[in-house]
Amino acid sequence: MEFDYLVLDDVRFKHPGAKPGDPDVLGGMSLQLRRGEFVCILGPSGCGKTTVLNLIAGFERPDRGAISLNGKSIEGPGMERGVVFQGDDSLYHWLTALENVEFGLRIARVPPRERRQKARAYLDIVGLRGQENKFPSQLSGGMKQRVNIARVLACDAEVLLMDEPFGQLDAQTRATLQDELVEIWRQTHRTVFFVTHDIAEAVALADRIVVMRAGPSSSVKEVVTCSQPRPRDRGHPDFGQMYNRISGLISEEVAAARGARLEGELA
Repeated sequence: MEFDYLVLDDVRFKHPGAKPGDPDVLGGMSLQLRRGEFVCILGPSGCGKTTVLNLIAGFERPDRGAISLNGKSIEGPGMERGVVFQGDDSLYHWLTALENVEFGLRIARVPPRERRQKARAYLDIVGLRGQENKFPSQLSGGMKQRVNIARVLACDAEVLLMDEPFGQLDAQTRATLQDELVEIWRQTHRTVFFVTHDIAEAVALADRIVVMRAGPSSSVKEVVTCSQPRPRDRGHPDFGQMYNRISGLISEEVAAARGARLEGELA
């Protein structure tokens, strides 16, 4: 497969309201993803990981450069890109799990019977059969994130954009959902772009890991391929070697950023 499905080409971005002379958040970001690939992005705090996701989602526009999906320029949000945010605040608390998954289908004017069947099917895929009529207040944090994932899948999003979706969950639930997400990805063949600060999470999930440079004016430092077979054994030596490699790359950037700050203070 060619690396031309989702393309970021020399993308530069400043936050709205930035003053003249302020550095870019992203300073020439280039990246290519294949259709059906699972890519994780991580880097030092403040490197612009979520900014990259927001640009792909169409929530922000680059100041320079271009972003395209399947050959078409991304100019704003679209149904072919679905976003799963951190936490569960995006669920409508007055709707049941089933109604939350149906919501986007209702907006798209999908007939009632079809949308209900589709919503039930995706709730089954994420392991929530029997929980359809529960409200968010009756669901655990892990269940709520399963509903969020089902809602995005039901709208036939080709690309799942996930912004630290398991970051607020306990370690055991997070590990379980990581394994379940890989199985969902295998079943649905979607492209996943996953923001995380957790190196072990990235190594467990990704086909490739994008390591960002420290900000400001961040860009890609290195893209690392993870070839360990799935499901990945976190105790396997290969897992540990990959973890250490990624950790080393990030540590280099943290040290470089610290050195740059000290030079600035002494100048």
